[in-house]
Amino acid sequence: MLMPIAKLRAKLEANRQGRDEKAEERPVVRLFTPLGKSVWLLSQIDPNGSDKAFGLCDEGDGRPNLGHVSLVDLAHRFGHLSVRWDDKFEADKSLSAYADEARRAGRIQS
Repeated sequence: MLMPIAKLRAKLEANRQGRDEKAEERPVVRLFTPLGKSVWLLSQIDPNGSDKAFGLCDEGDGRPNLGHVSLVDLAHRFGHLSVRWDDKFEADKSLSAYADEARRAGRIQS
């Protein structure tokens, strides 16, 4: 499914309520580029109204890392490739566990 920013924001905000950004949170959203290697596992969004989400970011360059990404920038940056939302994704571990695996493998394994 194409990336529905409003729906993603609602899901990430619901997960964010009353919590600090932590790598021990489980991601609630998986985004990916269908024709590329980029994947993002996101757990939260900035509660102050910005579009900055926190999670495990893998640009497909072999260096996945925990950090922030702008949902609007993703939607614009990939143009014809478009970023997709994996609406069937369900995390079975924490961001830090995904990050550890991704660093060893050089990419997110989800």
